[in-house]
Amino acid sequence: MKTKDMTYVALFTAVMGALGLVPPIFLSFTPVPITLQTMGVMLAGGILGARLGALSQFIFLCLVAVGVPLLSGGRGGMSVFFSPSAGYLISYIFAAFFIGWTLSKLKTLTFTKVFITNVMFGILLVYAFGIPVQAMLLHIPFWKSLQLSLVYIPGDCIKAIIAAYLITKVRKVVTVTGRSNTASM
Repeated sequence: MKTKDMTYVALFTAVMGALGLVPPIFLSFTPVPITLQTMGVMLAGGILGARLGALSQFIFLCLVAVGVPLLSGGRGGMSVFFSPSAGYLISYIFAAFFIGWTLSKLKTLTFTKVFITNVMFGILLVYAFGIPVQAMLLHIPFWKSLQLSLVYIPGDCIKAIIAAYLITKVRKVVTVTGRSNTASM
């Protein structure tokens, strides 16, 4: 792997950690907090691409696993992978990969296409991992876990919009390979 690629991966691992500094919002009826880190997953996949985006999330989760308190609220350690948030966390790698992969297949990159991709993989795929694991670990029916998770949809859509805007702006200027997409750079 090139030094430039390692730098991008480290940067987005750091972005995830920085987003973890924003305090989580805990709701009284669910132990899974509202955080900004899912937006970081969308940004990593959308800007770095499939391979590097997924790698940045893998490294982020490895750091969390060894105890670095990078998750929102200063959480870290192996225990988070046995909590109701576990499925959501594991999905970060897959979400970043599929966002990056999908965007790489598009001939033209528009805000709408990026937003739809963020919703499909940054929200729906994350929920597809998170909801069943949450149900299993809380010992509640899947449908109850699904109902609990519906409260996150408006905030996640706002994060998908912000990420889509940032991804389209950044990718107009620079690509992951570091080559400029404009004459000014």
